[in-house]
Amino acid sequence: MSAGISNANERRLVLVSGRAHPELALQVAEGLGTELLPTDAYTFANGELYIRFGESVRGADAFVLQSHAAPINKSIMEQLIMVDALKRASAARITVVAPCYGYARQDKKHRGREPISARLMADLFKTAGAHRIMSVDLHAAQIQGFFDGPVDHLWAMPLLAQYVRTRVAPDHITVVSPDAGRVRLADQWSDFLGAPLAIIHKRRDPSIANQVRVHELVGEVQGRTCVLVDDMIDTGGTIVQAAEALFENGAASVIVACTHGLLSGPAVERLRDSNITEVVVTDTLPIADEKRFDKLMVLPIAPLIARAIREVFDDGSVTSLFGGNS
Repeated sequence: MSAGISNANERRLVLVSGRAHPELALQVAEGLGTELLPTDAYTFANGELYIRFGESVRGADAFVLQSHAAPINKSIMEQLIMVDALKRASAARITVVAPCYGYARQDKKHRGREPISARLMADLFKTAGAHRIMSVDLHAAQIQGFFDGPVDHLWAMPLLAQYVRTRVAPDHITVVSPDAGRVRLADQWSDFLGAPLAIIHKRRDPSIANQVRVHELVGEVQGRTCVLVDDMIDTGGTIVQAAEALFENGAASVIVACTHGLLSGPAVERLRDSNITEVVVTDTLPIADEKRFDKLMVLPIAPLIARAIREVFDDGSVTSLFGGNS
């Protein structure tokens, strides 16, 4: 049986997956009611990657699913090679589906002689042959402008916020931004939940040697359940320090809600041993068994990605998935 589905115009949807997150790919395929395209993928002894598709993709609308999981450079290179293979096999349209977009934190120059690696990523995908990019909760919205073509920016916030609503009543919640860079995200959460907003500001204390950081809190958290929101948890340092600042200011409990669970290095130990009540993430990245702990809740992102792919394939509106018009 051939992989793929067709619409009324006899266009064919093909879903291709790399090896970074096979569980997510299978769930997305199930949500679309299709199968993954048979693919031969292996790594040579020297680390070079090889990809070959087992069926024709000529004229197909191809979606290349690969989350940029560790080892991140291997994941990205594998996706680039898949896009190149699809282009050379005469796919009609190629959409890069990167639930977690690598190098997104390098979206601008902070100092001289630094790269803007998020822009380089967009250029690489364009050169490989991608016509469109789809991702979930980009670290900075401006990344959408780096790619010369459509970018579908999916939001995990409704999924995460609906779960938080099942844990605590909105009138007991204060939404908290862990630093100044996440204020816009926290504001969207605040509007969605109808909850007040607080902001943690980190600064250097000039009275203490070695530039020790102190936290200043703007907003009322006394006796409240604080929902700390961010786009990702990497090593967990920022989130845990922010939670400690909230407890010092009288918070009753702290729930952390983030889209991408990188959980690098000491993150699991830091989060597990903290006073944080619960950590809620989605499965845009694979989370190994050894990184799972009692406080961690992982929500499935595949239904959202499948719906978005369906809208793109049918020339519909991805924005409509989030209450937009078109």
